[in-house]
Amino acid sequence: MNHQLENTHIEFYQKNGYLIVDNFLDDRELAVWREAVDEAVAARKNNRLPYNTAKIPAKAQGEAVFQQRINLWMDHPGVRRLMFDDRIGKMAAHLEGVDGIRIWHDQAFIKHPWANPTTWHQDNTKWSFSSEHAITIWVALDNVTLQNGCMFFLPGSHKARLKDHPAAGNRVGAMFETYPELGGLEPAPVVLRAGGCSFHNGLMVHAAHANMTPYPRRAFTCAYMPNGSTFNGTSNVLPDATLESLQIGDVLDDDDQNPLIYSRRQAERIC
Repeated sequence: MNHQLENTHIEFYQKNGYLIVDNFLDDRELAVWREAVDEAVAARKNNRLPYNTAKIPAKAQGEAVFQQRINLWMDHPGVRRLMFDDRIGKMAAHLEGVDGIRIWHDQAFIKHPWANPTTWHQDNTKWSFSSEHAITIWVALDNVTLQNGCMFFLPGSHKARLKDHPAAGNRVGAMFETYPELGGLEPAPVVLRAGGCSFHNGLMVHAAHANMTPYPRRAFTCAYMPNGSTFNGTSNVLPDATLESLQIGDVLDDDDQNPLIYSRRQAERIC
C-alpha cells in the first residue's frame, strides 16, 4: 500500500481539498479488495444498510445513478479488515490535521452501464455530525475514466462555507443556481487507474459523470469523522436504536457504530 505522505501532499490537500494517490494498492492488494467488496455486495442483496431490511425499489432514483451498499464492514469480515487498516486512518488524520479518526460509514459505489451522472453536492451536510475536517477515501476498483463516470472536484470549494443546500433532483448544475460564484471554478477530473485512490474533504463540492460505457465502474469508499465529533440531529445512516439514545451535542463515540481506527496518542504510546 502506497500510504506514505509527504508535506507537499498535505499542503496540496489542505489548499485544494483533495489529493490523488496513484498506485495506492498493488496488484495483489487490489485483488483482495475486489474480492471482498464483490462478496459483500452480493451477500447484502437489495439491502442498502446492514440494519435496515427494507428492500430498495428496482427503479429507485438513487439506484439509477449507482448501486450503493453502506457499512459493509459490519457484516463482512474481509471488508472489516480493510476498513480497520490504521495506515489509512493515519493518512486521513494527517491530511486533516486531527488527532484521531473514526469510521462514519463505508460504501460500495457501482456505477452500472449507462448510469446517470451524480449532481454537484457536498457530503458532510448530509451526515449526523458537522465538521470542517471530515474526509473520504475513494478507491478505484476498476479504471475510472472520463467515459465511465469519473468524479470532478471544485478545488478550494471546501472553504466556501455554503449555508443552503437545495435539493438537486436530477439537475446536475443545481448548486450553481444557488451559488453562482462557484461556477467560475475549474473542475478537476479524477481519472484513476484501478488501485488508485483519492481523498477529499467532506465539504468539497464534487460530482461525477454518467457511465457512457457498457461496463460497470466499481469503487469503494469510506467516510471518516474526527474523533470527538458530536451529533447534530441528522439521522443519515444511524440505526433507530442509536438515534433514540442520542441528543444533539452528544459525542459520537460508540465503537460498535463508529469505530476509532487511528489515534495519534495511542500510536505514540505504542512507539
